[in-house]
Amino acid sequence: MPWKVPNIWEGGECWIIGGGPSMPRQFGVPEKVIQQVLTKELTPNAYSPYMKAIHKKHVIGVNTAFLIGDWIDIMFYGDKGWFLKNREQVAEFPGLKLTCHPSGEKYVAERIKYLSRNKKYGKGISPDSGKVCWNGNSGAAAISIAAHTGVKRIVLVGFDMTWDVDLRQHWHGLYGTFDRKDEKKMKVTFDRHKSGFSLIARDAKKRGLTIINACPDSTITEFEKVTVKSLL
Repeated sequence: MPWKVPNIWEGGECWIIGGGPSMPRQFGVPEKVIQQVLTKELTPNAYSPYMKAIHKKHVIGVNTAFLIGDWIDIMFYGDKGWFLKNREQVAEFPGLKLTCHPSGEKYVAERIKYLSRNKKYGKGISPDSGKVCWNGNSGAAAISIAAHTGVKRIVLVGFDMTWDVDLRQHWHGLYGTFDRKDEKKMKVTFDRHKSGFSLIARDAKKRGLTIINACPDSTITEFEKVTVKSLL
């Protein structure tokens, strides 16, 4: 049975950590550390000391972001394949674990709460606290969760929707890189992932919800773009 998100952060602020490659650089992580995480010499937890400024804030970690530290409040995923690859580590995460994948109800015994995808309202911010708008990707879907908690401001980090100079689309090396010949295919994927943000912006305005994109080079254009440093 689908779970409903309670107003646990009423009137507050929530940070959502996505997978974009700019994330650690926004927190001033040294390039050497970033490269060691990308090559798997270090685990994502190596970023945690550089992110102390948000350790006590309300934070949702999308997919692999939960590996950064147990100070992350909510772990959220929408991809079953990702979950099965990370199942053991997910089991050890002490925070709230949520999913919107249709198979999510199978894993309630593993302390994973299930939120269904709003089929009638596929893009934007779901008006139903027991559902999310999928919007084509987990990062955009997490915005529905943050909104349901009752916050008044959401800060997006790692929502690049593009790759870096090394053709990496994530801040970790777990998924590898893509070949230049696939650039057109990747652009189509990014465009699909961005397709819901105009409706997210519309619904946020209706709710009186402010969304800030802490990724100056993001290809998402619907929200004010700032640096993490300017916010903190």
